[in-house]
Amino acid sequence: MRVGPVNPAPFHPAGRTGTPSCCRQLFVGANMKVKENRTLGFAVIAAVYTAAAVLGVLVYRALGVSWVPRLLLADVAATLLVFIASLLLDNASVYDPYWSVAPLVMLPLCIANFGVWTPGSVALLVCVGYWGVRLTANWTCTFQDLTHQDWRYTMLLQKSGAWYPLVCLFGIMLFPTLVVFMCLLPALFYIQIGAVNALTLLGFAVCLLAATLQLAADLQMHRFRKSASGHAELIRTGLWTHARHPNYLGEILMWWGVATVLLSVRPALWYLCAGAAVNTLMFLFISIPMAEKRLAGYKDGFAKYKKQTNMLLPFPLRRG
Repeated sequence: MRVGPVNPAPFHPAGRTGTPSCCRQLFVGANMKVKENRTLGFAVIAAVYTAAAVLGVLVYRALGVSWVPRLLLADVAATLLVFIASLLLDNASVYDPYWSVAPLVMLPLCIANFGVWTPGSVALLVCVGYWGVRLTANWTCTFQDLTHQDWRYTMLLQKSGAWYPLVCLFGIMLFPTLVVFMCLLPALFYIQIGAVNALTLLGFAVCLLAATLQLAADLQMHRFRKSASGHAELIRTGLWTHARHPNYLGEILMWWGVATVLLSVRPALWYLCAGAAVNTLMFLFISIPMAEKRLAGYKDGFAKYKKQTNMLLPFPLRRG
């Protein structure tokens, strides 16, 4: 909703004016102008993430604990700053790029901090960089402005009511931050070794395959949306012919590839695969069911489409 012109402040016999109300209206009006402008929206988000990165680095340097809890606390501090920005802008989608941006910041900074620019660490940085840049670019293409919010957040707002700020902080932001941190841990331990063997190369290959799978799926979806006859039409081309969520398959495979890279040189750290496992469970039991429930509400023939396709694998469905 656009804010109309600000009315003159009424006269108050007590000598007070409506200045605070006018200032508030001016602030809201200026805020809406920023939110409705795509370019300004990008600038605001860039400023928020720059501040979050600076805060994270300051927190990391200020703490005297070992590097894992230090990095985690820095990550949480950056997330809290993004959360505060989302409250000021009244839009939880400010957090959306965090999933892909955080690893792009943390991994190279950790490599530099540890001083381990080995061929293995650089190769892994290339893999994670390819994944992160691609995912961030996809967010950039789909970003409209700061008046648009992810439908899942709006749904949670409607369901949680007054509890929404807590749901937003812990469910929308801190939980994904912890998941991606856990997913990135194998990479952070691997770069301190950087050795390469056949299994390491397999892990790199899985990462590159996963990111390329996501790239192809996203490009096909963008083309489909431009040519679709209506919002209710289902995509049945390319990777989406036999799979309902090939992009999610790429996201799941990406972090198993990173875990494989670590296991190739430090199998004793197998428990760090927990991040990839939690990420997989999150998609299988939260993200995908939530998305499919929504799709069933407006996509023509979705029930039939669901029976004819796999959830993740882009191959013809096997009939028993």
